[in-house]
Amino acid sequence: MRRLPVYFVLDTSGSMSGEPIEAVKNGLQVLVSTLRQDPYALETAYLSVLTFDSAAKQIVPLTELASFQMPSLMASGTTALGGALALLGQRIDTEVEKTTAEKKGDWKPLVFLMTDGSPTDDWQRGLASLRKAKTGMVVACAAGPSADLTVLKQITEVVVQLDTADSATIKAFFKWVSASVSSGSQKADSGQKEVTGLGDLPPPPPEVNVVM
Repeated sequence: MRRLPVYFVLDTSGSMSGEPIEAVKNGLQVLVSTLRQDPYALETAYLSVLTFDSAAKQIVPLTELASFQMPSLMASGTTALGGALALLGQRIDTEVEKTTAEKKGDWKPLVFLMTDGSPTDDWQRGLASLRKAKTGMVVACAAGPSADLTVLKQITEVVVQLDTADSATIKAFFKWVSASVSSGSQKADSGQKEVTGLGDLPPPPPEVNVVM
């Protein structure tokens, strides 16, 4: 069975403490519960969570949806986005099965990156590492007005912005992500094309603004 790997790359720096990090935890929890009710997602979706504050860590390796355990998320420190991008590239390279002459590998991973600030490390170097890995679609979410859109636009063409990083808005974002993963799983299950652009995903809700 070809898997649909889904990577969440979450900013857990100090500025996310309080309501934003609690909202991310709740959003992730609801997303997992919702996807578990989707037979296509149960069949194909594998989830991983990477966090970045003063350093980047993979706190949940690529795991099938049914076995996914909700990680503990704490907010502190600075914003090592470059480290997160480099680590993401390494993990995709290691965890995602490549297509060979004998068999088809996994579908290209979907990546959802969320940050509320500006990177405090060499993000361009991290991005260069990530570019070597075969990702499918990367969606970058600027959570609130302080996120650096210029940086995010250089990471991916698909950037969305939340006006505020409050619980209702973050919840709406994760609900949309959940619908997007469902849609990707359905495409994967029926052997349709990969998810490559915003047009392949459900339309975002009003709280999630697409940055052109």
